[in-house]
Amino acid sequence: MYSTKMLFEKCKVTCFLVCKRAYRKPASNFLDQLRVYVRGGGGGQGQPKFGGKGGDGGCVYVEAVPNMTLQNLKRSNIKKRFIAGNGENSTKRMLQGQPGTDLTVRVPRGVCVTTDSGEVIGDLDVDGEKVVVANGGRGGCMATKWNGKKGEVHSVKLVLKLIADVGLVGFPNAGKSTFLKAVSRTDPKIAEYPFTTLRPQLGVVHYEDLRQISVADLPGLIEGAHMNRGMGHEFLRHIERTKLLLFMVDVHGFQLKESWPFRTAYETAVLLNKELELYKPELTGKPAILALNKIDKDGAEDRLQETLQSFNTDNYPGIPDDLIPELPIKFRDIVPISAAQGTGIQRLNDRIREVLDDELERQRVEMSSNKGIMKL
Repeated sequence: MYSTKMLFEKCKVTCFLVCKRAYRKPASNFLDQLRVYVRGGGGGQGQPKFGGKGGDGGCVYVEAVPNMTLQNLKRSNIKKRFIAGNGENSTKRMLQGQPGTDLTVRVPRGVCVTTDSGEVIGDLDVDGEKVVVANGGRGGCMATKWNGKKGEVHSVKLVLKLIADVGLVGFPNAGKSTFLKAVSRTDPKIAEYPFTTLRPQLGVVHYEDLRQISVADLPGLIEGAHMNRGMGHEFLRHIERTKLLLFMVDVHGFQLKESWPFRTAYETAVLLNKELELYKPELTGKPAILALNKIDKDGAEDRLQETLQSFNTDNYPGIPDDLIPELPIKFRDIVPISAAQGTGIQRLNDRIREVLDDELERQRVEMSSNKGIMKL
């Protein structure tokens, strides 16, 4: 028999577990990386007496398709194991064994397929592109002493890199999510503390002539992101395929916490430049715009003029030598805004469109010139 005290303790434990389950945080629907097991089909056995050849094993492919997510892929195959069909054996009635069935793993556009060591197998940037990740084994024949060979076995990573027109770059709490909400129909989490954006979010800017430009709101960087501090590489890989970088900087400056140094708006922009340079130097060559946010707050006009004046100098005032970029980003424009109040948002949207169109025209002319050289 249970004593009253024992029953009470048991009820407390049960209530705690029930409450814990009830208030458990919901899992995020966004998944940007998935590790899967892939195996090519084995080759069928040959028929040495009659010279019959076994069928080759099927291959495993990864293909980019529209309207697909890594989350959906995971749900459709919980075990994350993808195995192609085996080739059929050679028989007296059918000397040539039938090949095994190929298997296609469907992923969203923008997935980079890598080995566990990070070696790139293929980038799938366009719907319909595909890459083989596990070859099937050869069917049994004279060269294999009539024994079918096993298919390749690998573990591969499917790493999603968002494809967007514009990538928002900034330290935490710079107002990136507020800007995205102001210009699109998304509803990102917004609060007065760092790291409100933990997963990338996509929004679309709609123009009056029905032009649409996609904007990616990415997790905030911290100093040392290139070394994978904070959400480092989780953030940085997503900006690799954007066409335009939009730096979002608090005009009043930034300080992550009391133990970290305070950075002015100018210093913040320079440090962001340095982080991109150290992670992947090619990123500094992308077209970029700087938005100085929160100009609606007290003292903003003085901070704005100080920042603009610093950008007009050539010697990086107040920046330590080890933080000065070797590949400085030349901003196409510096636009003061208040994402919360809407001030300057229309001008920024117009500049984003103009810079994207200019870049597209530049690439078109460059491609035309290259074709002309090839003809000569």
